[in-house]
Amino acid sequence: MSIVKEFREFAVKGNVVDMAVGIIIGAAFGKIVSSLVSDVVTPPLGYLIGGVDFTKLAITLPAMTEGAEAVTIRYGVFLQTLFDFMIVAFAIFMIVKLINRVRRKEEAAPAAPPAPPRQEVLLEEIRDLLKEKR
Repeated sequence: MSIVKEFREFAVKGNVVDMAVGIIIGAAFGKIVSSLVSDVVTPPLGYLIGGVDFTKLAITLPAMTEGAEAVTIRYGVFLQTLFDFMIVAFAIFMIVKLINRVRRKEEAAPAAPPAPPRQEVLLEEIRDLLKEKR
């Protein structure tokens, strides 16, 4: 089997195509979540905590030798990334919770009762015919 034919079979398998669609949808959904967090959730949160920005927090270590640059440990960027992750995780949690609530309501909605078995329908018809003869 040639490499081209083998690659073509691999590339058009359903799982690969499904995975590609999932990745594309996931990237688009990531943009939605990022916008939700940065444009909707973060501004009021920043207002509540007084506009604290952790990205400026850093420790600068002096240069060990002459002519070498000082080393800066920017732990504030890490803290900000951690807080951003927590906000995104909470936003996703709330969205999933809302979706699950809607699904439960749909599942709990009473469905039409199932049709009785054919035997019962025939027995009811026979009963009704016997009642009419009396």
